[in-house]
Amino acid sequence: MKPLIAGNWKMNGLSSSVQEVEKLVGLLSGSAPDDRDILICPPATLIGLFATEFGDEGLAIGGQDCHAMPSGAHTGDISAEMLADAGAAFVIVGHSERRADHGESDALVRAKAQAAQRAGLTPIICVGETQAQRKAGREKEIVGAQLEGSIPAGEGDYVVAYEPVWAIGTGLTPTAKDIADMHSFIRSKIREGVRILYGGSVKPSNAKEILAIAHVHGALVGGASLKAEDFAAIIQAAQ
Repeated sequence: MKPLIAGNWKMNGLSSSVQEVEKLVGLLSGSAPDDRDILICPPATLIGLFATEFGDEGLAIGGQDCHAMPSGAHTGDISAEMLADAGAAFVIVGHSERRADHGESDALVRAKAQAAQRAGLTPIICVGETQAQRKAGREKEIVGAQLEGSIPAGEGDYVVAYEPVWAIGTGLTPTAKDIADMHSFIRSKIREGVRILYGGSVKPSNAKEILAIAHVHGALVGGASLKAEDFAAIIQAAQ
């Protein structure tokens, strides 16, 4: 399947950050083949700007979250339709930081994924276990339950991102065997043709090894996606 390399900027970036994306485009000029998809998910304040500036440069733009409803009295929230109207093509839902910091349940994540599909966006549905859950040998139980509870029924398009919570922003990375084992498990639980991304301290030094693992169809990159040189190196590591 066509690899998807997605950058999650989290709560980082101002209008001046357009210069970093311009640098990325320059680094990839002539070397970003059509056999991989590149996505940047900046803060909502930058989606419209980035979509306008880079829509013709082979970069897709996405949101980091959406509300389940298309509109209404939901102060501070953004609907999937609003993201699409701003130029987004994807949206991340169920990221571990949303699940932990905002108490998002599998049912809510599913509702958000359905909202994304309703608006014509592709949801990137995040799943993953904590360190305590892995130490207890419950990682497949946890991830399996998240998959069952978070993925909408039907034939709508979606992407799954496996993010071991204990590897996000810690510098810790599962072994290749750990990643292969979990991605194989996820593959057995979802339909064929759905891409499975790996997310958790992906950086230039380990990207090639991770992206070569069976059933790894791309990466959800955090901090390294903020630096043009690092993100370009990860993109170029995708085969």
